[in-house]
Amino acid sequence: MLAVVLCAIALSLAYPIREYIAEHRQIDQLQAQNAAIAAQVKYLKSQQRSLTSPARIEQEARDNLHMCFPNQTCYEVIAPTKPHAGRAVQQEAAPWYGRLWESVRKADAPAR
Repeated sequence: MLAVVLCAIALSLAYPIREYIAEHRQIDQLQAQNAAIAAQVKYLKSQQRSLTSPARIEQEARDNLHMCFPNQTCYEVIAPTKPHAGRAVQQEAAPWYGRLWESVRKADAPAR
């Protein structure tokens, strides 16, 4: 009789203990996720502060938009390109439909 009572008590406690362990596991996962999100927020706030500083805005305007102050003279150095063979340059200068038609003509030409 005592064995039956102990088994009944053990079976009645098994489900709540399993739920308790599952909830603790979920709490640990949520705390880890919260810490990761907090670290990401901290990084994004520091990035926001650096991007909104006047010095950074001026630097971005100079680098990306090629802007300068009214009393400054700005120069942009463009690297010279190497000339290609004569026909290649002529083909690049042709409009897209001319290049398309030329490729169709080449495809239609009889094989040699």
